[in-house]
Order: sequence, then C-alpha cells, then structure tokens
Amino acid sequence: MNPRISGFDHHRVTVADGVTLNAAVGGSGSPIVLLHGFPQTHLMWRHVAADLAADHTVICPDLRGYGASDKPGDPDGTAYSKRTMAADIVTLARELGHDRFALAGHDRGALVAVRAGLDHPDAVTHLASLDVLPTLDMWDVMRGAGAAVGWHLYLMAQPPGLPEQLISASADAFFGHFLDVWTTDPEAIPADVRAAYLKASREAVPSIVADYRATAGIDLDHDRADRAAGNHLRMPVTVLQQDWGAALGYDAEALWRAWAPDLVHRTVTCGHFMAEEAPAVVVKELRALLAR
Repeated sequence: MNPRISGFDHHRVTVADGVTLNAAVGGSGSPIVLLHGFPQTHLMWRHVAADLAADHTVICPDLRGYGASDKPGDPDGTAYSKRTMAADIVTLARELGHDRFALAGHDRGALVAVRAGLDHPDAVTHLASLDVLPTLDMWDVMRGAGAAVGWHLYLMAQPPGLPEQLISASADAFFGHFLDVWTTDPEAIPADVRAAYLKASREAVPSIVADYRATAGIDLDHDRADRAAGNHLRMPVTVLQQDWGAALGYDAEALWRAWAPDLVHRTVTCGHFMAEEAPAVVVKELRALLAR
C-alpha cells in the first residue's frame, strides 16, 4: 500500500486545460497550501500537515509534473514556468473553496510559492519558503567551486534530449543521490516513503527536467522583470534555511529581504529536507507566521 498522510482525503482537481492535480486535503479552519520539493511528492509534508490540520484546512498537492498529478508536454517552454505552476495552485485553492490562503513551499515548491505571491498578492495571505533562494539570486550567487553543489541545475538546464536520456538511464541512482546527500538523518525518510519518491520521480523525468529547465530560462525572465519594476512580496514572509550563507559567501537574509520587506529569516540545524527532519521546528515557525 502506498503511504498516505493520515486522516487526509485525496482529490483530483482540474486546474488548466488537460491538467489535473492530485491533492491531499485534511483538517478544518483557515486554509494553508503546502508545496513539495524535489525529488519528492506531497508526502514530504506528512508530519507538518497532520499537526496543522488540528486547526487549519491543509491542502497538499503534487505539483504539475510530479507525483500523481498530470504531466503535460512542454512544446514551447512555458508549461513548467513557475508562473504557470503558481496559477495552478491559485486555481486549485479556488476550486476547493478558498479565494485566499496561506502558502508554504519547500525547494521547487518554494519557487512556485514565491511566484504565486508575486503574481497573486490578493490570494496569498502569508508565505513561507523552506531552504531555497529566489531564482534570480540563486543563479547570481552560484559561482566557482561552490557552484558544484548545484551541478544538477546545470545538467537539467541543457536543451531537451540529453538530460532526459542520462537521468532516465539511472533514475533511481540519480534521484536517490539527493535523498541520501541532502539529509542528515536517514531515518527521516523511511523505506516506504523513499520508494514512493523514487517511483514517482522515475515516472516523471521529462516533466521534472522541464521544471528545472524553466528555472534557467523563462523563470529568470519573470524575476528580472519584477526586480526592474520594483515588485516585491507584500504579505508576511518566513524563510527557513540551512546555514549555507556563510559557507558559500553570501548573505541569504539580505537577498530575501530585497524581495520580502516583512521578513522573518531563520536558520534550522538539519539537512535540506527539514519538514521531515525537523517537523516540530517547521510547524512552530509556520504557526508563528500565520499569527502575524
């Protein structure tokens, strides 16, 4: 049996022409949407979601291209732009009865969340980002030997064909590598959850690559346009990150504050998958965000 978030029901919601998202929904109260990262599915929120469901309606979708959600083709390079993926989430929430909602994302999901906050400020009441930098800043600060940590970003930025072929040939090794090296507590991702992540990822190689490819192209264009126009996140924002800034030579909090004037920035002592390694810390910070 596939692992599930205890007490949550699953919904399939059409959010665009030919695109239906899988979403686990539970609890009652003011809504919060939780967006997963790479190479994961909505299951990464299983501990956090169960806690928040005590007093919130919690919506945990698989992003388009991931998990059990639809995986459309990308003929013109826009199907996996964060603008398109963010519109999916706003439509998903609306179809589930919520015109306004809080939004938290990890990794890839955080990039979608930020774009949703910039494009749909009247819908997103509060925003949290877990362990990622805004797209424009990420590319700006990655240089020299320190950029080796992001080798997969450069691989998946290449034109269609070679990245998909290379990754598909060793999908479990490729995706499993990140589950291994980005965690400090292997027990945080138990065997059944790990197997679910690997299965979902190897079935989604083209769409995962398209998601990353967009981050080296159209997503950058959108971020540059916002920066030139002085656009920023108007809602309260919380950023949780590992303490990478000093090691890589940049001030992560300062980078985020340029986008989010109403910012709380915290470092968390754990690996990348903090919602699984340190769920109590994540829940505490999300509840504090929602109270702002």
